[in-house]
Amino acid sequence: MYILLFTIIVVLFLAMLFVNLYFRAKVLSAYRILVQSEVDFTAAQILSRQRMEEEVVPAYPQQAAAIRDFGNYLRRSIRMATVLLLLITCFGALLMWYRN
Repeated sequence: MYILLFTIIVVLFLAMLFVNLYFRAKVLSAYRILVQSEVDFTAAQILSRQRMEEEVVPAYPQQAAAIRDFGNYLRRSIRMATVLLLLITCFGALLMWYRN
């Protein structure tokens, strides 16, 4: 059981690393487009889909796709990293429990 839990933790950690790198590349590519276009926004506007659609997209309609992509990639990255971190913590706790 110890080896199985340890393997699951390692696989989840590698998955979290891959997800982080993948979405970091996507976020940076969309962010580069927004910086070149001088799109101005706050973190609260990007993390809230409603505020992004009401405040940022109407101000920069030419960059609407890049704004939406950036917000979606960022939110998805945070959500997936949170879930994977929670799973790693749960399996780590099980591993510590079975170890004793």
